[in-house]
Amino acid sequence: MENFIVSARKYRPQNFNTVVGQSHITTTLKNSILNNHLAHAFLFCGPRGVGKTTCARILAKTINCTKITKEGEACNTCESCVSFEKGSSLNIHELDAASNNSVDDIRTLVEQVRFAPQAGKYKIYIVDEVHMLSSSAFNAFLKTLEEPPPFAIFILATTEKHKILPTILSRCQIFDFRRINSNDTVLHLEEIVSKEKIKAEKNALQLIAQKSEGCMRDALSILDKIVSFSNGALTYENTLEHLNILDEAYYFKLLNHLMEQDLTSAMLLYDEINQKGFEGDMVLYGFAAFIRNLLVCKDTASAHLLESIEGWRDQYITTAQKMSTPYMVSALNILNESEIQFKMARNKRLHVELAIIKLNFLQQAIELSMEEGQLVKKKLVDVHYPIKTKRIIPFGKMVVNEQAKLVIETADPVSKVIAAPTPAPTKSLNKDIPLPTAAPSTASPSIPAQESSNKKNLLAALQHKYGSQYNIEEVKEAIPLEIDTLRQCWEDYTLYLQTALKHSAAGTFKLAQLEILDELHFSVSVSALTDKKFVEQERMNLLEKIWETFQNRAIQFSILVEAGEREDVPLHLRLNSKQKFERIAEQYPLVQELKTKLNLEIFY
Repeated sequence: MENFIVSARKYRPQNFNTVVGQSHITTTLKNSILNNHLAHAFLFCGPRGVGKTTCARILAKTINCTKITKEGEACNTCESCVSFEKGSSLNIHELDAASNNSVDDIRTLVEQVRFAPQAGKYKIYIVDEVHMLSSSAFNAFLKTLEEPPPFAIFILATTEKHKILPTILSRCQIFDFRRINSNDTVLHLEEIVSKEKIKAEKNALQLIAQKSEGCMRDALSILDKIVSFSNGALTYENTLEHLNILDEAYYFKLLNHLMEQDLTSAMLLYDEINQKGFEGDMVLYGFAAFIRNLLVCKDTASAHLLESIEGWRDQYITTAQKMSTPYMVSALNILNESEIQFKMARNKRLHVELAIIKLNFLQQAIELSMEEGQLVKKKLVDVHYPIKTKRIIPFGKMVVNEQAKLVIETADPVSKVIAAPTPAPTKSLNKDIPLPTAAPSTASPSIPAQESSNKKNLLAALQHKYGSQYNIEEVKEAIPLEIDTLRQCWEDYTLYLQTALKHSAAGTFKLAQLEILDELHFSVSVSALTDKKFVEQERMNLLEKIWETFQNRAIQFSILVEAGEREDVPLHLRLNSKQKFERIAEQYPLVQELKTKLNLEIFY
């Protein structure tokens, strides 16, 4: 029985032309070899399984090849190439920094660099997972990496570029590897299955490429597993079963139930999915990706962004044309929020079901927020008004009387009516609201007589029918911010502080200077930092007083400290974080010793 070799090793590229999806890097390396413009240090960085170590080995082999082709490829027949293939080359050294990350390992490497190669032009050192080196090892490597002997070339590879010291990065020629797209992955898999004489459906290979997420090594590992699982015949069904992926058919079916507002069928379908062992976060993530694919298919210009196998493409495009963009955007928002909060939910299943319930009634909520087929957008206004409320009438209790509709539509939009229920028995408002034959007209000069009349008619009608059961009040208009009124309010609050025996704060309020900056902001000037803290402590209670006085909750103020005599500020307020730590370490030397022994870094 022959030893089995996994596809990731068996079909590892042996020259630059066979590297998949990294043409921007292989072309640069070949041109550098042909033009003899080789750097003394390379850094290959990028995601796992995209060809970093493979390209490093190919580059090392090609540099020492004695018969380089016109295309910049190794000949694979010379003594140097043959010895490399056999693993007996004395000029190419490969070091795994994950297990050899100490200073002694790097010192040993530096000692070896001093010796010239026995055969060939260069000695190449490949350091894989270089981000695992310790800080001391990096520092020991700096000088050699900056000024190596003319016959030494270093090739570093890493998946975490951000962990490498900037001093190392500045000494290397950096190459960023990218994820391999699905089309390139599928083409490479088709080539392998044809060589291995394996029957495979293209949809199954596309599913493998989608699952690998741009990592060729993962794609080849998945291929090996499914070949063993399916006994050499890859179909879409057995690939789907082995990878434990939710088929798009489930999402199309779920979307159909939600669009029909068939909550029962949607919940039963989720129960079926849950019984198959799929976690709730996987359902939320998959359904969000499904809605995203529908959204990009809405416009033919962005349809190429669809991330799915070819078999579903036509159904995606057809379904997207039937759906509204507001629904898809709102659904994506709901699914994204649910996925973020999934980990914090104690009842995971209920959390997912709640998201399904929201999506089930989402279309109805969107229709309620539309006028004449268009979404109602919030408008910016120049005048600030107090908070307004609007009563929402359920569908079953909507007023159908045309006369009552006229009253609601002609009511002044600026002034709303707030009905505060009293302990009296509650009655539904599903009857028509009668219009009074006469109503007092007390229109203010700033409001037209007709609008004021409509507002008073509505108020009078509500008072006439429900006055005994509700306290009906009209929201008061905001009072302009004036300095005299503000000072009076400030003095009243100062008197309150004296009554509450807060004499220090009251003294600060007496000496404070007020200045109006605009119609919603004013400044408070104090003479010391401690005075500012007294005002800050009373900010919320003070604002409540000011809001009540001016009938406007948009008013805010800022506190300014004037430059005056030097204030005796307590020591703990004068020191910053670093000074505080140094003072503590001076008083307690064991703290400094603990920091040194544990090699702690303190972020001030």
